[in-house]
Amino acid sequence: MKKKVLAAGLTVAMCLSMAAPAMADIQIAFSQIGQESDWRTANTDSINGTIEAHEGWELIYDDAQQKQENQIKALRNFITQGVDYILFTGVVSTGWEEVLAEVNEAEIPLILIDRLPDCIDDIDYVAAFGGDFVEEGRRQVAWAGEYLKSVGRGEEEVNVVIMEGTTGASAQTGRTEGNLAALEEYPNMKLVGQQTGNFTRAEGQAVMESWLKSIDKIDVLIAQNDDMALGAIDAIKAAGLEPGKDIIIVGCDSVKAAFEAIVAGEMNATIECTPLYGPFVEETIEALENGEEMSKEVIHPEEGVYDMEGGIDLGTVTSVAAADVIDERIY
Repeated sequence: MKKKVLAAGLTVAMCLSMAAPAMADIQIAFSQIGQESDWRTANTDSINGTIEAHEGWELIYDDAQQKQENQIKALRNFITQGVDYILFTGVVSTGWEEVLAEVNEAEIPLILIDRLPDCIDDIDYVAAFGGDFVEEGRRQVAWAGEYLKSVGRGEEEVNVVIMEGTTGASAQTGRTEGNLAALEEYPNMKLVGQQTGNFTRAEGQAVMESWLKSIDKIDVLIAQNDDMALGAIDAIKAAGLEPGKDIIIVGCDSVKAAFEAIVAGEMNATIECTPLYGPFVEETIEALENGEEMSKEVIHPEEGVYDMEGGIDLGTVTSVAAADVIDERIY
């Protein structure tokens, strides 16, 4: 009787084993900074969706909720789990040397995405993808300067405010560098305000409300992402002014909501920074799995500039009318 029970038990165990799903061939862990904007949500969806759709790949995802200490903890958890790859986007640029050295010591291939750490020259990584933040910042101010020329205001002194992203993030530091360098090329553009809005719509609105109370005249708003620009638009309208007319507004990221604001005449331009890194990640991991080596050069996707009518020449790119491409925008 015992033999029959044992045999039956073995049969059931074998059936369960055969029915159980196979273990993933590789585990890919992703430390994301959070979901502070439409851009970030699209970035997360692109990467996570690509990994989850790939046969044999398992995603281990961690949302840091904009806190560096959460990311450091997540990275150490990934090491303990022995994952096969780590994807990393740092909420700020500094303070990663120790934990990324631990990733290197564990010999887990590291892929850097979007915001790159300032210790990038001192760590090992297999690939890095990110926007050219300095160029994006330059394009923001250059678009405003060239637009002012096109409407006969190239010699008029105009007051400019810069709404910065999260202080210390590579997107903020790079775009600020580009903003300030470009302002030197347009002496009629005078900087009268510079403050962080932390890349969020709510803080963008609050900062603009404060500026409208404390600064006599604002002609141009340079917002280092579209969410802050959209928040500022709400503040401008609440103050009885016309966004896009009384205040020229240039955002960054080129999310669909910004295209809609441009078409509605409430925003003037947005500089593209693509969030769609899923295909880059997939190609990179497939190449590494096939034994190929990747270049250490940071890969910058080709990106455009979108505005009301198109045709503004920025040297490196000519703007395109948002209305012509809004239907193609998926984020």
